[in-house]
Amino acid sequence: MTDKIQPITMPKWGLAMTEGMVAAWHVAEGDTLQAGGDVLDIETEKITNVYESPVSGVLRRRVATDGDTVSVGALLGVVADLSVSDAEVDAFVDQYQKDLKVVVAAESGAVEPQTIAIGGRSVRYLKLGEDAGASVVLVHGFGGDLNNWLFNQPVLAERRATLSLDLPGHGGSSKSLTAGDVSSLAQAVHEFLDELDIKTLHLVGHSLGGAVTANLALNLPGRVQSLTLICSGGLGPDINMDYINGFIGANRRKELKPVLQMLFADPKLVRRELIDDVLKFKRLDGVETALTTIAEAAFAHGKQAAQLQDELRKLTMPMQVIWGKEDQILPVAHARNLGQTAPSHILEGAGHMVHMEKASEVNRLIEEFIAVTNSP
Repeated sequence: MTDKIQPITMPKWGLAMTEGMVAAWHVAEGDTLQAGGDVLDIETEKITNVYESPVSGVLRRRVATDGDTVSVGALLGVVADLSVSDAEVDAFVDQYQKDLKVVVAAESGAVEPQTIAIGGRSVRYLKLGEDAGASVVLVHGFGGDLNNWLFNQPVLAERRATLSLDLPGHGGSSKSLTAGDVSSLAQAVHEFLDELDIKTLHLVGHSLGGAVTANLALNLPGRVQSLTLICSGGLGPDINMDYINGFIGANRRKELKPVLQMLFADPKLVRRELIDDVLKFKRLDGVETALTTIAEAAFAHGKQAAQLQDELRKLTMPMQVIWGKEDQILPVAHARNLGQTAPSHILEGAGHMVHMEKASEVNRLIEEFIAVTNSP
């Protein structure tokens, strides 16, 4: 009978998540769910996100209610065929709750990031998913790290190997830089790909990471199968230097909070732990120098130094652009600077961190785009 009963459980978003709060259900008991459809909002210490149903079927029981905080792996709801009796659903819930400690232990286990040495410096990266043809490589933006993809990488990893990495000067990678321009950062990623022997790949880049991946696509013809640019740098000259300078200069929570709020359409998404995590990163030795080096090279005189749109228009590889309509860091008008060579998707109700605010839509756009390339 268990093949007719399927659990919906608290997901694990990010390496540090151990629990989440049910902020609001979007479906009622008796509703028919479709896999990938919005089920409920889950609030973590860092951010709130919509949880998509992992299964299709009838929602027979909402086990956790609005406001409940439960562990990763805990039972949120039960989907079951209508032929299953209420008593059988109750028995399933009771047994699941008895086995909860075992389930939570299994669900909360996470693949940890790895660190490798390349050219005398360390690079931190996270690999999820099984090798099955071309891998997806995710590159974050200025001041970010691999955790920026916490809502995207696990979903993309369901069908193929995915790798996210910390750019030089960021996250758990070495903070010492010889140069901070886009070409140098792209060369560091190139060396990372060679070290791991990644022969074919789909590139996904956000913000500064978009400019980095665009540079790679231009210099690795035949190796890069597709390019997805999210609120990308390198597509126009303009950039909000108040954000860049504010991020570098802020050393206290009160100073940093309004800077980070520029990243989101909904400023309430900037929670205390997110601010504390960024402050912790900024207080590491060498971080301020590294960020300043990058800013002075990549955003010289308050403009983006890398202007790649003309070269990108000449590429024949599949490209797409995704942007949050309320982006305060890079103008949404840049989304159309590749013209007919790359479709642009402008998402309402999202800002610069559109891949976090509208994770479901962004994941769908990436998945569908990769599928049409017919790469293995």
